[in-house]
Amino acid sequence: MKTLDFDWKPLLLVPVLALVALPLTGSFSTWLTLTVAGLAMGMIIFIIASGLTLVFGLMDVLNFGHGVFIALGAFVASAVLGGMGDWTGSQEVWRNLVAVFPAMLVAMAVAGAIGLAFERFIVRPVYGQHLKQILITMGGMIIGEELIKVIWGPGQIPLPLPDGLRGSLLVGDAAISKYRLLAVAVGLVVFGVLAWTLARTKIGLLIRAGVQDREMVESLGYRIGRLFIGVFVVGSALAGLGGVMWGLFQQNLIPQMGAQVNVLIFIVIIIGGLGSTTGALIGALLVGLMTNYTGFLLPVATQFASIVLMVAVLLWRPQGVYPVASSR
Repeated sequence: MKTLDFDWKPLLLVPVLALVALPLTGSFSTWLTLTVAGLAMGMIIFIIASGLTLVFGLMDVLNFGHGVFIALGAFVASAVLGGMGDWTGSQEVWRNLVAVFPAMLVAMAVAGAIGLAFERFIVRPVYGQHLKQILITMGGMIIGEELIKVIWGPGQIPLPLPDGLRGSLLVGDAAISKYRLLAVAVGLVVFGVLAWTLARTKIGLLIRAGVQDREMVESLGYRIGRLFIGVFVVGSALAGLGGVMWGLFQQNLIPQMGAQVNVLIFIVIIIGGLGSTTGALIGALLVGLMTNYTGFLLPVATQFASIVLMVAVLLWRPQGVYPVASSR
């Protein structure tokens, strides 16, 4: 019965946007290249945004300091990859992945550990106070950026792609970046794991029940507080993973990179519906496609394309494509 009640209309937004862009790009090969690039960018943004939407949707915490975990993950990965030159310099993709995946895991572990301290000392004192959350988490992000400058320096540092992940695969006349295919695959895995965990596991059930009626769940002997701390740590770790993906996507790092991505993250979350994982995926794919199509067709409007998209979606659905109330 739940399947019959599921709202499928928002799922059509991504293919509709892609089909509208097809005749405008002039050729199928150009459209395919732009579409894969947009989907890859969208998947990376989703990985980053999924952590924040989890924290807000399940804990009601506005974490404007989310960007510091993005930057931290990217810089940690650069240190790990820098020590694996024999693996990243290989032309064999599997050897590159042996280097990239451990870098992702280490970045997630460090971001999660810092997230635990961030929740304990910065977020916990302001639970339930949104205005104070915004102010104190932004302050935490500024402090985090300064600490990154102390460790890695204030300048830009390169994060080149491993040799085997550079270049493109030819599909007809279209050139599809190898790394972007990897980004799409990683994004799908993250979404699948999150959706399965929230919908099919006991932990997911307890999290959703705790959001609806925390006192009732605690009366049954479950420590929801500790579970929510775990959610914050997972959200921080996902931001670290997204930072690795974004850093490799941009191929250079600066301490302020997390703050720069924050705007896109909040646009995605607003489009998707605050707290909705499925909505965040749709919002991220829409933003990625819109940015790439606009950059090709009307470069001067690229900076505003995501904002125009957000306004259009909100005029259709003021609470986002999947409001939390209907997605749980």
